[in-house]
Formats: sequence, structure tokens, C-alpha cells
Amino acid sequence: MKKMKIKQNDKVMIISGKDKTKIGKVLKIFKDRDKVLVEGLNKIKRHVKPNPYKQEQGGIKDQEAPVHISNLSLVCDACANPTKPGYRLTEDGQKVRFCKKCDENF
Repeated sequence: MKKMKIKQNDKVMIISGKDKTKIGKVLKIFKDRDKVLVEGLNKIKRHVKPNPYKQEQGGIKDQEAPVHISNLSLVCDACANPTKPGYRLTEDGQKVRFCKKCDENF
């Protein structure tokens, strides 16, 4: 298992695949599979059976599928560009991420 540079609620851009150059927010991270669930991107269709106990109807539903971490790039809030995050230590010894393009903290 690798250390992931992307955290939950980060803005990310998909850099390859059918949703290339689209931006979304990270909903969930699957560390064991190196995958991330991004809000509104990589939609797939699921055929769902009706469940009378949960009052759910059956049919075809759209849902997000996980995207591999290598197909994502972190988007800076300040400059709105995809970037690789850098790390630095503050005076109080805390490790923070920063944008390598505009030198702003995430």
C-alpha cells in the first residue's frame, strides 16, 4: 500500500479516460485498491432489483465508479490548475501541502 497524496474533499482532475479534463470532489478513498471515488465522474449504469423491505424500486441506475489514483491530478484552489503537491514543515513542526505552481497552501 502506497502513501496517497490525495485526501478526502480535495478537488481533482481526471487526466486520462472518458472523463478526461473534468474536475470533481473526492468522496471516498479505497487505500487497499489504490482507487478513489470522485463526485459526478466516471458514471456507470447498474441494473438493480427492487427491494420491497427498503421501499426501493428496481431499474437501471447511474452511479460513480472508482478511478485509479494514477489517473488523477490534484487541482489547486488558488490558481485552479492541476499540479503535483509539495510538502514543507511549518515553524510549529506541522507538515503541510503546497502548490508547486503558485506556492499556495492547500
